[in-house]
Amino acid sequence: MIQRTLFEAITKRLFSGKSILILGARQVGKTTMIRGIAKTHHEQTLWLNGDNPEDRELLNHLNSTRAAELFPPQHLVIIDEAQRLENAGLTLKIIHDNCPGIQLVATGSSAFELTDKIKESMTGRKWTFTLYPISFQELVNHTNQLDVIRLLETRLLFGSYPEVINHSGKEKEILNELISDYLYKDIFRIKEIRKPDLVEKLIKALAFQVGNQVSNRELATWLQADKETVERYLFMLEEAYIIFRLPSYSRNLRNELKRSKKIYFVDNGIRNAVINQFNPVSLRNDTGALWENLMIAERRKFNEYDRRFCNTYFWRTTRQQEIDYLEESDGVLSAYEMKWQSVKKWVPPGAFTEAYPESLFHVVSRDNFFHFLIPGNSSG
Repeated sequence: MIQRTLFEAITKRLFSGKSILILGARQVGKTTMIRGIAKTHHEQTLWLNGDNPEDRELLNHLNSTRAAELFPPQHLVIIDEAQRLENAGLTLKIIHDNCPGIQLVATGSSAFELTDKIKESMTGRKWTFTLYPISFQELVNHTNQLDVIRLLETRLLFGSYPEVINHSGKEKEILNELISDYLYKDIFRIKEIRKPDLVEKLIKALAFQVGNQVSNRELATWLQADKETVERYLFMLEEAYIIFRLPSYSRNLRNELKRSKKIYFVDNGIRNAVINQFNPVSLRNDTGALWENLMIAERRKFNEYDRRFCNTYFWRTTRQQEIDYLEESDGVLSAYEMKWQSVKKWVPPGAFTEAYPESLFHVVSRDNFFHFLIPGNSSG
């Protein structure tokens, strides 16, 4: 089993007086990680699942007296897929407030459904973590740098969901099952999704636009829908851990794009499965976009797992000058250009260097990507 970075961070917070909420898409390994955590502790574990009708019925009608009877002190109480409960926030609050001495751990595969329900109820009562598909850091820790480099193109095409990594040769089959059995079904179960066909078309449109500036107006026109519906569905796709958005950076120049966004997929494999494109890198015309998606998604994992609080952007002007990725942290602005093919020298756009002369500039290629994804790593 691949050791997850969050394993230690969560273990350290057990029985510290707060509940633990673990978010992340289905099949990223939340349940497996929690089972591993439970094995490291001698406390008795009680496990309930929001997908189980009987467990859901029990939790939906829980009161303080019944909670105290069911969950005595020194127990690890796990509620998997808590977003399926009618009022997850109230249920978790009842357990937390009336069962002293327990450790409550709840997981959810939809931030939209879950965080909205518990935002007020669990304020000050919880630690929140997000688990993503397996990161490059976790792969290196599990094997070594050389093996990760050898399988770089595999990650580019098939992503890094645990089941994909653990079943080499069956990647296409697993990814197709993943999007049909979990991705679409979970999204369509959300009450606000009234047009499932429109959501499928939207996801496919985004898959073809990876690495490009995306306009809600253009998407709405292409899909023959209104902008408000497109924005709402984009938000839900983001909260379901399928995509994430990168805003444009604008501080000094009039011609900088101010409201534009780029949209990336949390996992390359999901992106390629949506459009059924698994051709090898040598036969593709979107390799640059896949590399950009992979690097930015992996950097996002590193930042969140390492608790690095930074603002992230892309930069572009109306004259088509562009920088792929920016990070702003502690007053320092770092600019990154993603290049699948190695380049000897990259010259940043003059408009950017003039406007932000103190910025740091980097190229992220196959030769040095470890420095970007695992800062301080000796490879590259």
